Amino acid sequence: MKSTFDLMRLWAMLTGLALAAWYFGGLYMGAKQTETLPMLITAIGGFELFHFAQDLWLKRGRTNG
Repeated sequence: MKSTFDLMRLWAMLTGLALAAWYFGGLYMGAKQTETLPMLITAIGGFELFHFAQDLWLKRGRTNG
């Protein structure tokens, strides 16, 4: 069973992908984009990059024998 934190990261990733698809789909269709959407996508991406780097750092600190 996944922890609540892992599920939160999964939902953040899916939300970020959906928002990015929405943004690029809107650009492709020629719709006027707001300034908020790219900032929201960047914030979610930063959240995921931080936790990816944190996972690497924590795994590096562990010894396997």
